[in-house]
Amino acid sequence: MTANTPADRLAALRQRLTEAGVDGVLVPRSDEFLGEYVPESGDRLAWLSGFTGSAGMAIVLMDRAAVFTDGRYTTQVAQQTDAILWERHHITDSPPTAWLRANAAGRRIGYDPWLHTEAALARLAEAGVTLVPLAANPLDQAWADRPSAPATPVEPHPLAHAGVDAATKREAAAKILREAGQAAAVLADPHSIAWLLNIRGRDLPHTPLALGFALLRADASVALFLDPARVGAEARSHLGNAVQVLPRDDLPAALAALTGKIVRLDADATPAWFATSLRAAGATVATADDPCRLPRATKNLVEQAGTRAAHLRDAVALARFLAWFAEAGPTGGQTEMSAAARLLEERRRKPLFVAEAFPAIAGAGEHGAIVHYRATPESDRAIAANEVFLLDSGGQYRDGTTDVTRTVWTGPAAPPAELADRYTRVLRGHVALATLRFPAGVAGPHLDAIARRPLWDVALDYDHGTGHGVGSFLSVHEGPVAFSRAAKIVPLQAGMILSDEPGFYLPGAYGIRIENLLLVRTDTGRFLGFETLTLAPYDRRLIAVGLLTADERAWVDGYHARVLAEVGPLLDDAATAAWLRAACAPL
Repeated sequence: MTANTPADRLAALRQRLTEAGVDGVLVPRSDEFLGEYVPESGDRLAWLSGFTGSAGMAIVLMDRAAVFTDGRYTTQVAQQTDAILWERHHITDSPPTAWLRANAAGRRIGYDPWLHTEAALARLAEAGVTLVPLAANPLDQAWADRPSAPATPVEPHPLAHAGVDAATKREAAAKILREAGQAAAVLADPHSIAWLLNIRGRDLPHTPLALGFALLRADASVALFLDPARVGAEARSHLGNAVQVLPRDDLPAALAALTGKIVRLDADATPAWFATSLRAAGATVATADDPCRLPRATKNLVEQAGTRAAHLRDAVALARFLAWFAEAGPTGGQTEMSAAARLLEERRRKPLFVAEAFPAIAGAGEHGAIVHYRATPESDRAIAANEVFLLDSGGQYRDGTTDVTRTVWTGPAAPPAELADRYTRVLRGHVALATLRFPAGVAGPHLDAIARRPLWDVALDYDHGTGHGVGSFLSVHEGPVAFSRAAKIVPLQAGMILSDEPGFYLPGAYGIRIENLLLVRTDTGRFLGFETLTLAPYDRRLIAVGLLTADERAWVDGYHARVLAEVGPLLDDAATAAWLRAACAPL
């Protein structure tokens, strides 16, 4: 019987749990690659619960079930899941460990060892449950029409965009292993593999990855585990003789051959299956950071130049869209989806554009208060006059990844004073972070509050981090750095790219978010600062100029002058150029 409804799917899963001899099961959002974005074949949480957000997990017991997500998705999870079937919890305020302790202490809870890290399992074990690794995933057994896994060709990422050849990268990473006395490192993150080997793929709609695993050895050779049929002649030549391409089914034998060796793996980013298999083979597991993660986040000079170029092309697409929207938005003839499609059309005209960096978040009015809202044919609505429209979008270009949010007032009437106050406070926090000078050793969590101060001054806040790392033609959400109280303490370094995106959300009414990407740069002595990469005007109608300090006003005027000077000459139509001049005029 095919399980078609949420209730049917829960019932089918519970039947499988009975057969497996467990009292419940963990269902994460992530697949075996533990990434934020998953292919259809790995979107187990969405299939089971209906929740399509990019972060979360579920726990299913025989008599109850709960889904957990963060503040970006509290409204969305309530809309997409059936309250009769699912309890909804904030993953920080009411974490899974506490829920398990209250509802499942002493019970046997199954998990797929490919879908969880050892670190995450250790936290859940504190609930007093017995965690049972399952040889077969019961949800996959219940999912009769599960799509096939993607298998797109591996594509070389040319040196002109990568900046450093793969052999140099492999040797630098291998040197880290040799200095630590380690024979090999498990690379379970496809982003690391893509960076290390200078390859890309199209296994995911918005992140250019070829999904696979790898072993980096101390002699700088690599075993890459994915279907060899995906590696054509050009990619095979690009990889070179030091990289062996093997079927994924060869992974167990490759780990078994490491008997007596010390093998590095990142406990926060590697499926538990690897550590279990290595220990069973008689290897010693050394938990340490993925040796590619920090170098990947620290963009070289070629990557920095590439992202500047990508942002400038993106800025032209944004200017053309915003000029069009200024006329079309208030008419009632556009919807959230049609507006997002128009921006995508503008981006597609730009050289080196490959795909959206993520599905555009286009929220009109009350939908803007859903932090990661995604319009569907069912939810899509007309954009009206005199309301807020929030558009968070990005592009994947061969030379860089963009991510930008602008919140605009459709007009023609002036916005309410309270709305302008909230927008201006968000803008002030955004500017405060962008203009900050800070000493080396400071990490993202230390700076998160800087952007919140203007809202905190009036007892307001937003329930998401202030910013995330961004890749170089890789994931739009890249670790290990972030402006977030929940992030790891990883000191910022010159070359890192992060978003600066404070916000404010009034449920049922509107959402405000302003986002630019920032490049960490050397400032003076041991101090660092930021270079703003994004080039798009803020909505002047929403700025309560009287709330700005003289320095803040001067910064906004200077930023707008820069946008006009850099983007204006690239516009090929008089109407857009005229709109940009007006949008960038001094406050």
